[in-house]
Amino acid sequence: MTATLRRALLASAISLAATAAAVAQGVVNVVCVTEEWCEALREPFFAKTGIRMEFLNLRSNESLVRIRAEASNPTFDVFYGGTGDPHFVAAKEGLTVPYASPMLSELAPEMVAAVKGAYLPLYANPIALIVNPKVLEQAGAPLPKSWLDLADPKFKGLIGMADPNSSGTAYTVIATLVQIFGEEKAFEFLAALHQNIANYTKSGSGSLQPTGQGELGVAIIFMASALREKEAGLPIEIIVPEEGTGYEISGISLIKNGPNPEGAKAFIDYALSAEAQDLGTSVGSLQIKANVNATPFPGGPKLEEIKVIDYDFEFYGTPEVQQRLIERWTTQIFPVPR
Repeated sequence: MTATLRRALLASAISLAATAAAVAQGVVNVVCVTEEWCEALREPFFAKTGIRMEFLNLRSNESLVRIRAEASNPTFDVFYGGTGDPHFVAAKEGLTVPYASPMLSELAPEMVAAVKGAYLPLYANPIALIVNPKVLEQAGAPLPKSWLDLADPKFKGLIGMADPNSSGTAYTVIATLVQIFGEEKAFEFLAALHQNIANYTKSGSGSLQPTGQGELGVAIIFMASALREKEAGLPIEIIVPEEGTGYEISGISLIKNGPNPEGAKAFIDYALSAEAQDLGTSVGSLQIKANVNATPFPGGPKLEEIKVIDYDFEFYGTPEVQQRLIERWTTQIFPVPR
């Protein structure tokens, strides 16, 4: 072997090693539902690992659609946040793969057990009725105590809810009602509720600000968003329906065949740390964090203090069940004039 050839081979080996290191350190691409939280993690994660994190902010079900569309050539490494149902669907469709993070020992055992290994739990968050008492009083509508109260015609045009075709929040509402009342009675209620809906928003929390600003009387959303805005001074109250309510266990998942799997695992480990979960609280993500060492938000919700149903995360995260319920709502409820 000539000296020239040896130098060429050495240079090639060095180049390949440098390329491998660049890929390993490089960039982690995240499809992220919780925008402010992801933004808060970017610099601390880079400082700890030397890996840059870039993200695209999409809603829960939009994230699933994007990951599914790219299944043959993924551009994302991690699916972060949003309701748990799309994470279950992604796992069952083979779009994501299990990852036994070393952070598992710090996560709430009940959350870990509930998701059955389909994904790693990030936080829990109950569905609630967010009301503006002044708007309801002016409209002659009572403060709702139960789900069924919302079918009262006195709430006509006063209620906001998201569209389940784009929002995981809205799908959680539908799945909650089916588990409480049974499917037929739940859809009878949804038909009556539809007559009182002012508009269906694209985002799960899209009806919160209109409720706080006096345009609506009731928003059906996850509780944590309302806690943040109530702290900021919106004149709203939070009601858990007397029949009970469902909740989400938001997740973080490793996307199958993503471009940077090792970097993705490093990001997942960091995102599940108490430090990263506390950063979420600092930017207004006030959910019940999965890491038991994270600092709870003062006055924030606790699952053991809320009447939550025994939500069947695995069944209602089944792709066929989710698709069927959303299609039924889309064809039987949404087109009806109101």
